Amino acid sequence: MKLDMLSEMILDEYREKLPVYEKLKTVILRLLHTCLEENHILVSGLEARVKTEQSLEGKLELKGYKYHSLDDITDVVGARIITFYSDEVDIISALAEKLFEIDWDNSVDKRKMLEIDRFGYLSLHYVCRIPEALYKDPETPQLNKIRFELQMRSTLQHVWANMYHDIGYKSDVEIPVEYQRNMTRLAGMLELADEQFSHIRKEINGYRRTVQSMVANGNFDEVPLNGDTFRSFLKLRPFKKLADKIAAINQGEVYEDNLMPYYKILLHMNMKTIGDIVRMCNEYSESAYQLALLQLAGTGLDIVTYSVAVLNLCIVLILKKGFGEAGLVRLFDALYGVNDYHQQRAHRVYEQAKKINMI
Repeated sequence: MKLDMLSEMILDEYREKLPVYEKLKTVILRLLHTCLEENHILVSGLEARVKTEQSLEGKLELKGYKYHSLDDITDVVGARIITFYSDEVDIISALAEKLFEIDWDNSVDKRKMLEIDRFGYLSLHYVCRIPEALYKDPETPQLNKIRFELQMRSTLQHVWANMYHDIGYKSDVEIPVEYQRNMTRLAGMLELADEQFSHIRKEINGYRRTVQSMVANGNFDEVPLNGDTFRSFLKLRPFKKLADKIAAINQGEVYEDNLMPYYKILLHMNMKTIGDIVRMCNEYSESAYQLALLQLAGTGLDIVTYSVAVLNLCIVLILKKGFGEAGLVRLFDALYGVNDYHQQRAHRVYEQAKKINMI
């Protein structure tokens, strides 16, 4: 189909402005990336493109009657932010409203569409400009006048849109009713999944906040031991007092290391709640210190790891429960990987414990 004269003029203008559009795309990506990074928001995807000449020509063939100039086409430059969760679209849109000038008359919230088979197109589309207060280039002042489109959608919406566009929208053959029905059913399932992922995340975040509050308030017996609760508990530095006391044996310092590997160790030692760990500390700290005193005295070692406190607590608990050298070997294997040397180490620790009447 041959374009009319006005459409040809629009294409000529596009060719002339193409370098400006490419620069605008680069600036948009940089501004969006910085904004997301500053607000500590992790997204599934951030992309931008300049419409190709072929694509623009196709648009003019279909809808050329709507446009009087290139400026009337608001998606020559387009950017897209793909979020992990559907409810994050609102967060991103709020940031976009602070960042850019929004052309509300040409922006559309397609999430308000009711047709179930339009799930993949339920994204939020803003038509924007870059304000001079945010970015200004004296060499290309027209950057602040060109409108661009910003799409915001969830990962599932994005996947569906791409698949539907390929299977349905782009097809030259009309899709039979039975296939349309199956696609509609699938769209409903994906929309439900999108909602449920957001709902589950909210519930998990709420649970974490509750647990953190319980830990901070010292309600340890009510807090089940899991990865999240143990991590929150460690923020209270529960083993610091013992670690400092052990370091003081040689007037040394404590080196901070990661205690998370002890989470599974404590689970295997039948710790059910954070309260169980607190009771272990209260009951066995003195024995753990006496064992460390025997190990370090006379060595001159003036740097100890923070984990030495919890390690010695675990050793004392294993010996007090009667698991002997075999229990110590299992502990060392779990912490450091299976090694024949651990049998010797376990025997040495066992003999040290006997000297201070621990067993």
